[in-house]
Amino acid sequence: MNGIYTLANDVVHDQLVALLNSIEVNVGADFPVAVIAYDDQLDLVKAEVAKRSNVELLNDPGIFERWEDFSRQVWQTHPHALKTWQEQGIQGVKRLGANHRYGAFDPAAPFEKFVYFDADVLVLNQLDFIFEQLEKTEFAIYDFQYKDPSHIYNVDSPKFATVFPEAKIRSEIFCSGFFGARRGLFPPEQRDWLVSQLAAGDADILYLGAPNQSVLNYARMKAELSIHNFAIALGSDKATGCAVTSPHFEERDHLLYDKGNRVTFLHYIGLPAKLFTQVCAGENLDFPYRDIFLHYRYLHAPEQRPQFSGQPKAWDAPPSFWTKVMKKVGLSR
Repeated sequence: MNGIYTLANDVVHDQLVALLNSIEVNVGADFPVAVIAYDDQLDLVKAEVAKRSNVELLNDPGIFERWEDFSRQVWQTHPHALKTWQEQGIQGVKRLGANHRYGAFDPAAPFEKFVYFDADVLVLNQLDFIFEQLEKTEFAIYDFQYKDPSHIYNVDSPKFATVFPEAKIRSEIFCSGFFGARRGLFPPEQRDWLVSQLAAGDADILYLGAPNQSVLNYARMKAELSIHNFAIALGSDKATGCAVTSPHFEERDHLLYDKGNRVTFLHYIGLPAKLFTQVCAGENLDFPYRDIFLHYRYLHAPEQRPQFSGQPKAWDAPPSFWTKVMKKVGLSR
C-alpha cells in the first residue's frame, strides 16, 4: 500500500489541519495518510485524526525506539555535537522527535512506498508521478536544496571535500521536509555500518543546525541509494518551486502556478509554528501565501476563519521603539 506520512504534535495543529485538507482536495479523500507522533503532545492531533477515515496516528514506541537509538549512536560519533547542544540546554540529541520520520523506513511501518511531508506544507497537486518514480529509484525528491549544501552539511569541515564528490553534493542533497522513498531502506546492519563510517571521521561533516536532515542525506548518499530529483530532471521550463520564499507564484482557484506549471506542494519553511497559531487566533499578521493557507485550514469550517480588519502587520516586523523600551525596563516580554 502507498501512502503519505507527516510528523506532528499539538504545536502544529493548525498546519496539520491545512495539510490534511489539502491532501483531501488535491490528492484524494480516501488516500491513506499516517501522522507520525513527534512527542506525547497529541490531544488535538488525536481528535483531528479521529475525524478522518483515511488518516491514522503512528505512535509505535517500538518503531521510535529503534530509530531514536540509531540517532543517538550517530551523534555520539560527532566530536562535539552533544556537548554543544548541552551548552544550549538540550539534553541528548537536538529535536530527537524529528527523527521519528525515519520510522517510515521501518519494516513495521504501514506504507510500502511513501511520500513524506512536514506538517507546514500544503499539497497542491496529484502525487502519481512521485510514486511512479519510486518503481525505478529508491528516493524521489523535488527541490532546489542542491544549490545550498550549507544547510545539509558542515561545509567548513576539512572532511567535507573528501567524503562525497562535489558532483553528487551539487545534485543529490535535499530538504527533509519532503521526500519519497520505500519501506525497508536502511536495515539494521546498514545502520551499524553507517555509524562505523561516521565514527571513522565522517561525522565532522554533519550539520548541527538540522540534525535529522543532515543524517538522512548522509545515510542515503553513503549507502549509494538511487535518487531522482524532479527539480533537475524536468528542466527549467517545467520544474516548479516549492518554498514560501518564492514570491512569484500565481494563485488560481486555491492552487499555485510557477511559470504556468502547477506547483506540487508549498512548504512554509522558515515560518514559526506560533505564527500560524496566532493568525488562526485572529492576529492580523501577514506572511506569504496567507490566504491559501487559511482556505485549506478552514476548508470544513469557513465560519471559523478569522476576519481581519485594517492593514496586516508583517509577521517578522521589527518591534516598535516603545516595545523595545518597555522590554528593556522589564515591562514587556
